[in-house]
Order: sequence, then C-alpha cells, then structure tokens
Amino acid sequence: MIDEGYTLGAACSRTQCFHFGRLDLAMLKARLGPGHSTMAPDLVPKLRCKKCGGKDVGLILHPPDRGRELRAGRPNANG
Repeated sequence: MIDEGYTLGAACSRTQCFHFGRLDLAMLKARLGPGHSTMAPDLVPKLRCKKCGGKDVGLILHPPDRGRELRAGRPNANG
C-alpha cells in the first residue's frame, strides 16, 4: 500500500464520536512488520479510537490520486 501511494483511514463507529483519522502506515509497518495484512479482520482488532477509546473502528481505503498523473501536461478547459 505504501509503495503504491494508498492511504488508510480509520473511523470510529460509536454514535457519540464518529472521529476520523488517517493511519500512519509507516509506523504500522515498523510496529507490526512489513508482511502484516492491512485487511480489516487483521488490522481492526489492533486499533482504538484516539478520541473516545472505543474499539468499534472501521477502515477506509484511499487510493492514490492517479488523476494528477493523467492531467499532467494537459491543458484545462480554460486553456
């Protein structure tokens, strides 16, 4: 994920909270090892909301913005 430019967010599912944050993938790699899965069943049990301390956390995958690469060098509609 890191090498391909993906980021991973985590969102608290508690109705009183709904806190969201991006995970530090480099820190997770250092702490859990480079081969650790980023699939929800493998990662979510290790997470806790920073705001309320809850364990009801969901993951949100953010793909890299490949549109920037596609738009590079192309003029926009305004010329």
